[in-house]
Amino acid sequence: MNQTHIHLLITHLPIFGALFGGFVLAQGLWTKSHQTKIAAYTIFIISAFGAGIAYLTGEAAEETVENLQGVIEATIKQHEEVALYSLISLIILGFASILGIIFTLKNSPLIRIIAFIILFISLISFGLVARTGYLGGQIRHTEISKNVIIPIENSEKETDE
Repeated sequence: MNQTHIHLLITHLPIFGALFGGFVLAQGLWTKSHQTKIAAYTIFIISAFGAGIAYLTGEAAEETVENLQGVIEATIKQHEEVALYSLISLIILGFASILGIIFTLKNSPLIRIIAFIILFISLISFGLVARTGYLGGQIRHTEISKNVIIPIENSEKETDE
């Protein structure tokens, strides 16, 4: 397994972690369960680590695909730029979640306010990381790409028949 494989495997963790963690945190707020909030914070921290690994392995993944036919350099650059914002938001989410755990364990009166702030950050993070994943998917998944290039040979064959 190389860094490209790791990148492709780990990129789903921050996407689903931000989404699933948000649902768990909302449930924790609804039920007023501190254990459920801590579970959500743990999911967010794991997601932040996953985002870091995905970002660090992104360069190797780029080198693997940049010379393949049909891969557009501009799509890679756009994915890379949004990935940086996603990483920053998930790092903020991870650190906020550490604070959330600390405040929850200390039974602070700010638990609920902090949980809502973290939920808001998770929604922003999910939006950014989902966009990053969408752009990353466009690099090699032509079925979702707007930039599909049809080779001339295929179009000529279709018109000759």
